[in-house]
Amino acid sequence: MGEVVLAAKITHVPTMILSEAVEEGPLRGCRKQAIDGLKEIGRRGREAGADTVVVLDTHWLVNAGYHVNSNTHFKGNYTSHEFPHFIQDLEYDFAGNPALGDAIAEKAMAKDVFTLSHQVESLDLEYGTVVPMRFIMREAPDLKIVSVAGWCTVHSLESSRKLGEAIMEAIKESDSKVMLLASGSLSHQIWANDDYEANNGTFTISSEFNRQMDLRVLELWEKGETATFLKMLPEYAKHCSGEGGMHDTAMLFGALGWDNYEGKGELIGEYFPSSGTGQANVVFSL
Repeated sequence: MGEVVLAAKITHVPTMILSEAVEEGPLRGCRKQAIDGLKEIGRRGREAGADTVVVLDTHWLVNAGYHVNSNTHFKGNYTSHEFPHFIQDLEYDFAGNPALGDAIAEKAMAKDVFTLSHQVESLDLEYGTVVPMRFIMREAPDLKIVSVAGWCTVHSLESSRKLGEAIMEAIKESDSKVMLLASGSLSHQIWANDDYEANNGTFTISSEFNRQMDLRVLELWEKGETATFLKMLPEYAKHCSGEGGMHDTAMLFGALGWDNYEGKGELIGEYFPSSGTGQANVVFSL
């Protein structure tokens, strides 16, 4: 019997790469606490016996159906189309878990959620997977990867909840010990280009309203008030520009049991702003 041994909402901000890559200047070390949080998540996953990570990736955009990248092996040299000045030539080399990816799609289809599992060598990973795994795998280098599209443009949060249920069912019927990671921000209103420099955009949030909402959400998670959070999730995602529509979050809580989930969130490190958005690493008790 498989199981989820760690569940978390994680950051994937590209400035983590620059935080380590640049030799001097204001970006050097600027995301150390976020990187340390991901490394701590990797350490906890390793100690819990994890062999696979299922990443719900809000940088993988899909316009029809749900999609799972279930390749046997992932190897590439990644440069971001969105931020080529932040992420260039980022090499990755991960094993995959195609049996689990296929099972997720099968379980979702049984719930009438149209989902396809792909084993296509040229189907690359997006940076919502590549960036955080760069740091997580420093503590757990032998993890296998399954990546699930989390930027869902024409999908309902209800169907994403069902996909989360399918993910959990597939895991339980597998022989895998899984870290389930929702890779995306909290609020996600990136600074307007004309306002970025004047507002020191790399280190600030674009809306005080969004910051206050993020802090309230973290408070609800830390208190275990999941049912209250889920009631506000559609409006939170809409009014605070949730990354990828926050479908990664709906999938995560769907897997955890939705409003029957009685666990609590633990903030690993600090909440922080980045390019106008609100970011955090949060582990949910199981």
